[in-house]
Amino acid sequence: MSVSFNEEPLKVVLDKLDLIRIELCKLRAMLLPEEELSEEEKKELADARREIAEGVSVSLEDLIEEFENSG
Repeated sequence: MSVSFNEEPLKVVLDKLDLIRIELCKLRAMLLPEEELSEEEKKELADARREIAEGVSVSLEDLIEEFENSG
């Protein structure tokens, strides 16, 4: 059995995953408002905001790899 994807539905899914990731970051920030960020975390946050502003997205392969490495 093989699975194939049309580019448009795949793009929709990836866009939704990006939005979920952003919302999770916002939720974390709301739940941990008193947490002080390290300099590295501040840089990562600035980089993430820049990427969002530029419309940068995450490939499905990168997302899967990040998920596998986080567990």
